[in-house]
Amino acid sequence: MDAITSPVSSMSGRGWLRRHLPGLSAVIMMALAATFLAEHYGGPQLLYALLFGMSLNFLAQTPATQAGIELAARTVLRWGVALLGARITLAQVQATGWRTAAIVVIAVLSTLAFGIWLGRRLQGSTAVGVLTSGAVAICGASAAMALAAVLPRDERVQRFTLLTVAGVTALSTVCMVVYPMLARAMGLDALATGIFLGATIHDVAQVVGAGYMVSSEAGDMATVVKLLRVAMLLPVVGLAGMYFRRQTGGVTTGRAAPLPWFLLAFAALVLLSSTGWVPAQVTSLMQDASRWCLVMAIAALGAKTSIQQLAQLGWRPVTLLVANTVFLATIASGALWLGRV
Repeated sequence: MDAITSPVSSMSGRGWLRRHLPGLSAVIMMALAATFLAEHYGGPQLLYALLFGMSLNFLAQTPATQAGIELAARTVLRWGVALLGARITLAQVQATGWRTAAIVVIAVLSTLAFGIWLGRRLQGSTAVGVLTSGAVAICGASAAMALAAVLPRDERVQRFTLLTVAGVTALSTVCMVVYPMLARAMGLDALATGIFLGATIHDVAQVVGAGYMVSSEAGDMATVVKLLRVAMLLPVVGLAGMYFRRQTGGVTTGRAAPLPWFLLAFAALVLLSSTGWVPAQVTSLMQDASRWCLVMAIAALGAKTSIQQLAQLGWRPVTLLVANTVFLATIASGALWLGRV
């Protein structure tokens, strides 16, 4: 049996490598170029990676490199986020306090309510409102895909799913660049900046990128706050599934997505780091691996981001996504301001 299965497994491995290696090689080159510029000329490594990726957007549509770039933007990203748990302890999480958790819950739920109302007004559709506001409020494209799995089978919903994924990715990239400057203009310190970024930016990678562009403290806090939002994916998707099953007599597009594995891995590493049992060298190695994974993921996400995609969405989907984004930022910044008064 081994003699038969081993060659098949080897061929499968070589096929996987041939499919993904060109795109991964391109992403690694972008990450190396970004690192070289950051080390020799200063500036944020992650922003350089993002700009290199956006300048090479055509690679995300090229068959030879598409699979590897997609792998970096999804799987490598998730490993990078999971390994971030090595630098965060329960003491840091506890330091966020109940007020931070309250800000996250209020921001997510109020954005969902606002988005559903606006979706009904602009599109006459609760499903579209749930899809767009859920993507903005929770975790970007991942939330859009998870919510699409429990929405009614409807051509308009399927079309809006694709538009939402493209739009929320582009908007998240814009927020990654703009929000750190906005936090500075509001006079927020590193801790408050991390809370603001984690509570407002759509996708995990862009939250991490924006946070660590500001400082390590802001990046750590932004990551924890963002993962609090990600943790709300399950209850939101579950409730949406129950609602639409009742509305459509049980006809939906699928089942809710399980809890993301990288969230579980992140939590496990936080618990492990909090024990003090992990040697400093191992912790440092995991942190370096996380950093490289995130630089690669940011470059890949930049390559997948096209300004043309946002322009082709039409005004109503853009209005829904932008309005939800502005609303979420307003709620989060308002809550932070009230907390400082």
